[in-house]
Amino acid sequence: MDLDKFIRTIPDFPKTGINFKDITPLLNHAEAFQFAIDNLAKQITQDFDVVVGIESRGFIFGAALAYKLNKRFVPVRKRNKLPAEVHRTEYKLEYGSDILEIHKDALSPQDKVIIVDDLLATGGTVSAVEKLVALSEADIKAIVFLIHLEFLMGHQKLKCPNIVSLLRYN
Repeated sequence: MDLDKFIRTIPDFPKTGINFKDITPLLNHAEAFQFAIDNLAKQITQDFDVVVGIESRGFIFGAALAYKLNKRFVPVRKRNKLPAEVHRTEYKLEYGSDILEIHKDALSPQDKVIIVDDLLATGGTVSAVEKLVALSEADIKAIVFLIHLEFLMGHQKLKCPNIVSLLRYN
């Protein structure tokens, strides 16, 4: 199945010069979404215990992969969304900074983790999640995306060399 036909490009969104990759047509097509999850699952060859999903679209793909592969799911949320004690890290955005959090008791040093998000662009968000996972001393085995915008070179910011993606754009 050609998943690219289910990704809509929106020019100049959210600002001029950006060609936004909209995944909602893929999510709105049951067979395409199933195909994406099944094929992401097949590409994850590393042994792991936990899927860490990044708010918000990483929850969609991460939870589906955790279910398919019978693994635990741990959410990484934006600040002040988690009720228990958290590890927190600040990261830079194009227009400022933000904070991500993970429950302190969500991961242990024995855990083998994959991090999941919908898209890798500049790498800032997922790099911050790598730092959060490191605070728990868990081992990151792979980082998984539906889409990798290779031309933005975000993969160069990541410590984990194992990057899995279904769609790559140069």
